[in-house]
Amino acid sequence: MQGRNISDIIENYLKSILSDNNQIEIKRSQIADRFDVVPSQINYVIKTRFTTQEGYIVESKRGGGGYIRIEKVNLLDNTDFLDTLIASIGDRLSDSKAFNIIQSLYEDKVMTEKEANIVLATIDKRTLNFGDKYLEEKVRAHIMIGVLNRLRYDLKNGK
Repeated sequence: MQGRNISDIIENYLKSILSDNNQIEIKRSQIADRFDVVPSQINYVIKTRFTTQEGYIVESKRGGGGYIRIEKVNLLDNTDFLDTLIASIGDRLSDSKAFNIIQSLYEDKVMTEKEANIVLATIDKRTLNFGDKYLEEKVRAHIMIGVLNRLRYDLKNGK
């Protein structure tokens, strides 16, 4: 396990459970105890590694009977999730978040490898190097929203 940090280990553990089920419900304290970390470490992993951009829906309920529910969404079966994904992009989109979106679309077989690579080349920070990071992220968001809207249209119309 050399070279891997605890966040990677927790992420891989949760994803291994998700590989058998599309949805899991966990108790933050139980996972924290399992890995001998503070519960906020579990929050950090979930907040940064199980995002909408990566194709996950996360719900939580606080209190004694509280839980965290993580669901891996298959985009081919859930075009409404594309609306959520589009809304999460906003006005600007970083290179890393854009990569996560494309990777999720590829993993869910919404895009072929070739299509994913073409979009990645289009939104790459070297391609959008205007010397203005704000403008780069704004253009990337517009391109990504356009791609997602087209995919949503195609999926809803069975293409």
